[in-house]
Amino acid sequence: MIEEISSGLFHWSAFHKGIDRPVHSSFALDSGTLIDPMEPPEGLDALAKFGTPERIVLSNRHHYRHSALYVERFGCPVLCHKAGLAHFSEDRPVEGFVFDEHLADGLRALELGSICAEETTLLLEADAGALSFGDGLTRDRDGALAFMPDSLLGEDPGRVRAGLLKSLRRMLDEEFDTLLFAHSEPVVGTGRDLLSAFLAQESVAQPG
Repeated sequence: MIEEISSGLFHWSAFHKGIDRPVHSSFALDSGTLIDPMEPPEGLDALAKFGTPERIVLSNRHHYRHSALYVERFGCPVLCHKAGLAHFSEDRPVEGFVFDEHLADGLRALELGSICAEETTLLLEADAGALSFGDGLTRDRDGALAFMPDSLLGEDPGRVRAGLLKSLRRMLDEEFDTLLFAHSEPVVGTGRDLLSAFLAQESVAQPG
């Protein structure tokens, strides 16, 4: 079900057959930006009632998902950080960007990296602001912020977590109160406090 979780910011979940579980997508109306999009359960026409997508932004190369359906329906380009472009085939045209680039008014690409070179956190600057995460940050079953399991963090999970923490700390310099995730439900209104507490906790658990 498509929900407007804050003014002009829409969220929904859909079942991803490839990983056998629900995943999450967002649409920022002010910039016309789809983030890691699956097709909503209600279909593309239901989303179009809120506004016309102007671009798709992927948090990393693995989150192309149902982008092709949106490209066919709306003619919007697909964007991913340039470090991930080599992984796309010719039948999936994707445009590159660099970290700290303004991809549209009120939309900036922040570097998260570490888990993969192109891992991007999107800063949505409308209202009180929102950070949108792909695979670099999620929530556990109790709703607390968490990293992906070690089995998904490569050969050196400790190094990956340390790199993620370094980038996440820099994000506290931005204005936001909402957190969006590709693999869990959003946090609306208390995102800054939740991220601050998580970083403090992880800094104690993983000093340095």
